[in-house]
Amino acid sequence: MAAGVFKSLMRDIFAVKYDDKQHDPEAQRLDGSGRYYPNCSSDVWLRSCEREIVDPLEGHSSGHIPKWLNGSLLRNGPGSWKVGEMRFGHLFDCSALLHRFAIRNGRVTYQSRFVDTETLRKNRSAQRIVVTEFGTAAVPDPCHSIFDKFAAIFRPDNGTDNSMISIYPFGDEYYTFTETPFMHRINPCTLATEGRICISDYVGVVNHTSHPHVLPSGTVYNLGTAMTKSGPAYTIICFPRGQHMFEDAYVVATLPCRWKLHPGYMHTFGLTENYYVIVEQPLSVSLTEYIKAQLSNQNLSACLKWFEDRPTLFHLIERTSGKLVQSYESEAFFYLHIINCFEQDGHVVVDICSYKNPEMINCMYLEAIANMQTNPNYATLFRGRPLRFVLPLGAIVHAHDTKSGSSRRRLIKSFSLAGLSTAQPLKTMKHSASQYADITYMPTNGKREDSTEEAPQREVKRGRYEVEDGINLVTLKNSRAEAYQDPSGIFLRPEMLCDWGCETPRINYDIYNGKNYRYFYAISSDVDAPNPGTLLKVDVWTKTSLSWCEDNVYPSEPIFVPSPQPQSEDDGIILASMVLGGGLNDRYVGLIVLCAKTMTELGRCDFHTSGPVPKCLHGWYAPSVN
Repeated sequence: MAAGVFKSLMRDIFAVKYDDKQHDPEAQRLDGSGRYYPNCSSDVWLRSCEREIVDPLEGHSSGHIPKWLNGSLLRNGPGSWKVGEMRFGHLFDCSALLHRFAIRNGRVTYQSRFVDTETLRKNRSAQRIVVTEFGTAAVPDPCHSIFDKFAAIFRPDNGTDNSMISIYPFGDEYYTFTETPFMHRINPCTLATEGRICISDYVGVVNHTSHPHVLPSGTVYNLGTAMTKSGPAYTIICFPRGQHMFEDAYVVATLPCRWKLHPGYMHTFGLTENYYVIVEQPLSVSLTEYIKAQLSNQNLSACLKWFEDRPTLFHLIERTSGKLVQSYESEAFFYLHIINCFEQDGHVVVDICSYKNPEMINCMYLEAIANMQTNPNYATLFRGRPLRFVLPLGAIVHAHDTKSGSSRRRLIKSFSLAGLSTAQPLKTMKHSASQYADITYMPTNGKREDSTEEAPQREVKRGRYEVEDGINLVTLKNSRAEAYQDPSGIFLRPEMLCDWGCETPRINYDIYNGKNYRYFYAISSDVDAPNPGTLLKVDVWTKTSLSWCEDNVYPSEPIFVPSPQPQSEDDGIILASMVLGGGLNDRYVGLIVLCAKTMTELGRCDFHTSGPVPKCLHGWYAPSVN
């Protein structure tokens, strides 16, 4: 253990900062008004809610909203950048705001309320930011000595409880999530906050992901990080369906983190019929930097370190035994969301919204969003694509290394994600050298499968593994993903599912989560697209897509709701909240209803509010909540 800690400490010390001057692509275009992205209105992310809408607001409906659709679309996301005269530094820091679209008999009402967190109450009472967030350091408290700060590090309730990412059901209750161990129970009809839970009180974890998995039985699984005697470890937590889901929670699997002082950053995980899927990216939370940040009053992003020349690891853990079955690796990439995982013909398939590195997190700083129109590199920084990794089961991994195998690896220094360690990014933010739609940093097989034309073939770049005369272990029909075995393990090479940036992906979750599926739905993350507010339906079998968009309309995460008696996987509708770009339109919010088969509009409901409505992140459709 001591040797492992020493190696991690040395890795931390010798990590070098990213040199943004070395990788600075030239501007590609600039419109007549001096904007690089004239079709994109960044102000939709900069709005702050000034007045809650507690009583349901009637809207104006048009088109056809199915009469069988009776329930509530619950949404969560950033609600306000402001505390007194101060502003938060990052989108993830904004005070959590809930939205509710209540749908009944073709009519829709709208409500919004802030999650009543302790962080919100403390900030409002002081009229300044007094709790440190991801990208914002709190105003120093002169009454707290260095010893007080050190003691606070080890308190489970230390830190922010601003649960502004997602909403998930636990039984018949609904909870808001973030990545700290705090959850808030909300009333799905009034949006009132009715309680707070700290997961650390029930299972020994210091954090958990914002995206647990809810099984059809009602049992919930989530991935957390625990501190054990041998170092940090990832833990899969089971919350069994029942009256006491938190009291009865237990750990079903534990996996040591690969680095003793650098547990990986986890936003989600995967689940199949027989396996838990943990994708360990080389974006880590440095424990030494965390302690330094706590003592020196830095924002939490200062603790993140990116090791671009260390692989991303895929771990398969058997659900019945909780034991690690096998690990795989690919070239480094960053991700927030796994689309779906499933087993097929001796393989585990993992679909992920992937980025070359975590630069996109920098794009969500207040200064970066406000200045995106003058940043020629913003679109490149945010560039991602949905990739499919195929993990062959049963392959033999040799523990020994050979001379020829060793020569294939290139020893390269690790890099620290420099822009994440400051409250505000540089005016010219750090970025990679990859250009438009170039996800061949991890050589993919990205041909389009449509009958009209193939995607332009890009130059294949060599990765950290030189595969020569290797045998592709992937034998799935119609798959272009690859896996090769060398003396130290199995290396994965993905295929691209579509040539769109995709984020906040959703599927027909209740039926196809963890199973072989065909369709997923997402919002476009390409800010330089002809219409950045595009909703997408991707066919992962044919590698084709359908889309819906409208000028100056910015929808949020598309949620699939099945028809009462569905005849196919995509037999249902898509629900998405939407806002309009431009400062004069900030008091509009709407609900769009699409046919999930054709991605054509069925109906919508428009609302005009008494104050600005911010764009939201994630949510849940509650069919029984009216």
